[in-house]
Amino acid sequence: MTRPFLGFGLGLRTDHYDYVETHRPDVDWFEILSENYMVPGGKPLAHLDRIRADYPMVMHGVSLSIGSTDPLNTDYLAALKALAERVEPEWISDHLCWTSVDHTNSHDLLPLPYNEATIAHIAARIRQVQDLLGRRILIENLSSYVTYHESEMSEWEFLDEIARRADCLILLDINNIFVSAHNHHFDPMDYIEGVSVERVMQFHLAGHSYSGQMIIDTHDHPICDPVWALYEKALRRFGAVSTMIERDDNIPAFPELRAELAIAERIAADTLAPEQLETRAGRMRGVA
Repeated sequence: MTRPFLGFGLGLRTDHYDYVETHRPDVDWFEILSENYMVPGGKPLAHLDRIRADYPMVMHGVSLSIGSTDPLNTDYLAALKALAERVEPEWISDHLCWTSVDHTNSHDLLPLPYNEATIAHIAARIRQVQDLLGRRILIENLSSYVTYHESEMSEWEFLDEIARRADCLILLDINNIFVSAHNHHFDPMDYIEGVSVERVMQFHLAGHSYSGQMIIDTHDHPICDPVWALYEKALRRFGAVSTMIERDDNIPAFPELRAELAIAERIAADTLAPEQLETRAGRMRGVA
């Protein structure tokens, strides 16, 4: 299969604007949180424009609420499309979840029952979103802490079937698989092996925290060894997939985060053939 491979990226955070603009660090690409820039004017957009001139970007959202029974928010989608026209991202992603009901936002990414009715509902809504945006989107698997009695299948079967019916792509979060596997007592390799290779366009890596016997996806710690090991196994199944690290709290200085990204690069270099790791972004920046 041929997929665009951007290489290895980081989430663009306000803490690092000045460093990135001043030093133009050796990073293949950045992922932005869409909602941070869906406003007219202001300093964030000015920083974004300057950084976008030097780096490929992807857009990642948290407010699509694709699983909600509320109608799709057309104002939100119009603003998202306008931002995409400005940024010209490689792709746009959001989460396989619901965040609002009866127009009340929970400000959290909430899981869904894994059954046929939910698949049909979400696949139809993703097709609507893709028609409105004029492009395919990526959907991301959640970390979850509850399950539903109404579920009829595994999460990976649910995710894969939605992607097939909607003809969308998948952002596979390796840390979220690890977190959910621990919380719900399944083998994370069942998840890795249960997702179609041709649908996976991007990987997320992140840290997490323990809360008693449960793991919480907090994005406030370095990536742990078991997640790195799962990442290696994912590379063996899916091949070269654009990979980035999310860090949203206890954010370290940029060079420290860049050093963590180098671990992902080393694992990929030890796992995949060199020609698989050639990137358009890397060639453009002279680092591939």
